[in-house]
Amino acid sequence: FGIEITSIKATIGPTVTLYEIVPKAGTRISKIRNLESDIMLSLASKGIRIIAPIPGKGTIGIEVPNEKPQIVSMHSIIASKKFQEEEKMALPVAIGRTITNEVFMFDLAKTPHLLVAGATGQGKSVGLNAVITSLLYKKHPAELKFVLIDPKMVEFNIYAAIEKHYMAKLPEEENVIITDSTKVIQTLKSLVVEMENRFELLNKANCRNIIDYNEKFVNRQLNPEKGHRFLPYIVIVIDEFGDFIMVAGKEVETPIARITQKARAVGMHMILATQRPSVNIVTGVIKANIPTRIALRTQSVVDSRTVLDTKGADQLIGRGDMLYSGNGNITRLQCAFVDTPEVDAIVEHIEKQQHYFEPYQLPEYIPEGSEGEALAPGAVDLKRLD
Repeated sequence: FGIEITSIKATIGPTVTLYEIVPKAGTRISKIRNLESDIMLSLASKGIRIIAPIPGKGTIGIEVPNEKPQIVSMHSIIASKKFQEEEKMALPVAIGRTITNEVFMFDLAKTPHLLVAGATGQGKSVGLNAVITSLLYKKHPAELKFVLIDPKMVEFNIYAAIEKHYMAKLPEEENVIITDSTKVIQTLKSLVVEMENRFELLNKANCRNIIDYNEKFVNRQLNPEKGHRFLPYIVIVIDEFGDFIMVAGKEVETPIARITQKARAVGMHMILATQRPSVNIVTGVIKANIPTRIALRTQSVVDSRTVLDTKGADQLIGRGDMLYSGNGNITRLQCAFVDTPEVDAIVEHIEKQQHYFEPYQLPEYIPEGSEGEALAPGAVDLKRLD
């Protein structure tokens, strides 16, 4: 294209190859940026992403999809030295490999919440399974509880068998995996109550966060008779929260916003996934409180901007090819692939181990102003009639 360069080097990753180019002095970047479609035509490739310039390096990156993408197996990620020897992170999540084939890990406790978005069929549910799997591998049931919410009714059913090990639920609730929108509202409101209770405990113990609090509790500096207890982390995973926002709107959005605003100090973290990253689903309130985002392939540039605030997700190849945006950096990853039989085997193995008598009990939510029985919708409270 008549642009002179001084050097070029290639890094081959699992799904894409990154070419790093140093243009000759005086070459304008915009000239290279505009070549996206031309390069795509001459290479006959599916989608090209030009990063001009790469932050922190004096180079321009061009990402070209490989003809035969490799599958990154979850086994290779979990067996890796990096994952095995990780001890600093509170909630280590290994989700896939970067372009340089390194295992990519992040600490869910630091993120502190996660938004996963992408078009349908691009690998969101597999990504969520990868997150849950790596947490199951690293955390003892005493340290971690899950609240799994799944309007599709089929994604998280596998995990129902380990309810007495790793799950949290409302008392008197039959199913530990929540699928019904009315139950979701109750559960989210109950989680808000749990959050407030935990803040009160931290306040009594003069602790700033859950790590200090649990340390004090383990060292016997807090009295269980005064209500103190060991607080496990709670990870709330909602597979398709757009569905609930369409059904219940503000009733779902408000507790989600409250939890994402302040629950990080008490060890409650939320992972939201949606296949429609439009502005009425991923609202400003939700986005403001979730700085860490994962975008799988989106349908359009507009969707990509909604999730990442920049374009790029529309040029991904799909099938677990994703952009992880956190700490101001955007990293391209290939998500690890977890198959249903693999998850089944993990769950079966955990199921055979010792467990508690019941799942972790969430506090019951009693709506304000209601005493005793709640009225059926449309019923008239005779006591309140003058």
